[in-house]
Amino acid sequence: MQFKLYTDVHEFYNDTYDVLMRHEAQNLIPLGNIIIGHEGKDKTDWRDPVNWLMATISDAKGVQLTAIMTPPHNITLYATDNIVNPDAINCLIDGLKDREIPGVITEKTLAEYFAKEYTLRKGITFKTTMSQRIYELTAVNPDIQKVGIVRLLNEKDIHFFPYWAEAFYAAGSYGKTEMSIPQNADPYLYRIASKKLYILEDNGIPVSMAGYTRELQTAIGVAFVYTPPYERRKGYATSIVAQISQLALDKGFTKCVLYTDLANPTSNSIYQKIGYMPICDSLQLKFE
Repeated sequence: MQFKLYTDVHEFYNDTYDVLMRHEAQNLIPLGNIIIGHEGKDKTDWRDPVNWLMATISDAKGVQLTAIMTPPHNITLYATDNIVNPDAINCLIDGLKDREIPGVITEKTLAEYFAKEYTLRKGITFKTTMSQRIYELTAVNPDIQKVGIVRLLNEKDIHFFPYWAEAFYAAGSYGKTEMSIPQNADPYLYRIASKKLYILEDNGIPVSMAGYTRELQTAIGVAFVYTPPYERRKGYATSIVAQISQLALDKGFTKCVLYTDLANPTSNSIYQKIGYMPICDSLQLKFE
């Protein structure tokens, strides 16, 4: 097994893109990241590849394990064809011996195996921060009832969007309601300028939001789904996710991909009713 550490994102892209595309939807995060780095159009915050950790483990048959970390985020791994090779994982851990890794996010079996071996070597522990399920949609259920009107988020929404965004981030821990109070408009204006977030209005009143994340060759990520507590159980989240999923398909994407928190039965039920089908489970693990 050969460990290769990359400093050139373009070389890493060339060596790993086709491998990651074998499971495009599952690899939404690493694929989206290497596309961002390869194109070099946006180096805001974590997006500058000069700070990334990029590595592969290969044998005579080719790349067996791909690893990318965009600090401060967790390392993301992909075992080629989802075949977990213990030798490749041990080789990666050897190569990462001088690196600080905060945690891992990847397909469940690989995440658990890597975390156990890594923490054993380091003499540390790990805990699960989120158990996730990755879903894929290729057609929206035509029977879904659509309410309200979807429009792009715009700068006129700056009076409420920062608060919705912080509430969404807080809800990353299911059931959590404590949120940060926005202090600086710039991060939210950046999100608005991306033109990837949408608002659902009912009778002219914003009631829910959702948007796109990474755009891949045939797949696009759907995320940032948030409805204020006082507007829930009215079908708004279902409606906006169904509508922007259909918009993505109409633009030419063949599939929409989203991650759910398995602790949240409501969201998992909603997405399946829309037409999302589970493709695999994923874990976010934190090293302590």
